[in-house]
Amino acid sequence: MAILPIIIWPDARLTTVCSEINGDVSVLAADMLETMYAAPGRGLAAPQVGVLLRLFVMDCTWKDGTYAPRVLINPELLWTSSETVIGPEGCLSLPGMTSQIARPASVRMRWLDLADVVCEETFIGFAAICAQHELDHLNGVLTLDHLDPAARALAESTLR
Repeated sequence: MAILPIIIWPDARLTTVCSEINGDVSVLAADMLETMYAAPGRGLAAPQVGVLLRLFVMDCTWKDGTYAPRVLINPELLWTSSETVIGPEGCLSLPGMTSQIARPASVRMRWLDLADVVCEETFIGFAAICAQHELDHLNGVLTLDHLDPAARALAESTLR
């Protein structure tokens, strides 16, 4: 396994819609988990390490002492709740910046795991926020894109 370099904004790869995966990504997924833990983050999408494929990893509880790594290949959003939550989101590709982002409080997703098994689950709370954040990366969307123009301008000037 290897720790991969994390791509930092404004790299154009962060705003690129990723391609579906047809093949083994087990080594990439293992490297991404190692990179995420080392960063230290709770989620990491393939474009954040320069790979434009529909893959993300997440582990929402490891910082609390309970490791529960997940690998989501070709994830798709099936449903979002009408209830929303607003909370702070950071991003490994936007170092030092945290933004208040509104998102659905729960979501249902479908994906393939590393054994090519179709998985489906409803995520709630922080896991829902994390999964949506990482899925955004696969669609070329950053937390910056969720901000109003004034907040985005301020965030971008801070990042520069």
